[in-house]
Amino acid sequence: MSYLVTGIGANVASWLLLPKSVGGVLGIGGAATVSLGASGAVFGLFAVSVLVKLSWNWRRLLEVVILGQFVVDRFLSEAKMVAAAGSGVGAGNVNHVAHLGGAFAGVLLIFFLTRMVPP
Repeated sequence: MSYLVTGIGANVASWLLLPKSVGGVLGIGGAATVSLGASGAVFGLFAVSVLVKLSWNWRRLLEVVILGQFVVDRFLSEAKMVAAAGSGVGAGNVNHVAHLGGAFAGVLLIFFLTRMVPP
C-alpha cells in the first residue's frame, strides 16, 4: 500500500508541477518531458522507512539516524537538482519533482496513519 500511495503522490506532484507543455497544471518550467518510472515511489518508501522506525528505543534510534542521514541527503540533493534545472527535470531526463513528491507523499502517509491507527 505504501508503494502505491507514494507512487501516486509522486505522479500527482509531477502532473501539477511539470511544464504545461507535457500536461502539467501549474507548469514551473519550460522543458518537455514524460514522467515514467518507479523512482518517485521508491523515494516515498525511503521516507516511510525512516518515519516508521522512529521511537525512543536506542537501537531503533540508531537506525533512524543512519537511514535518516541518507534520506535527508538524497532529499536535499533532489531539491538542489530541481533548483538547478529550473524545470524539475535534470540531466538524463530525471524527474526530480517526482522524487520530492514521492518523499512528501510518504511523510503524509505516515502522518495520517499515525493519526488513524491506534498504537
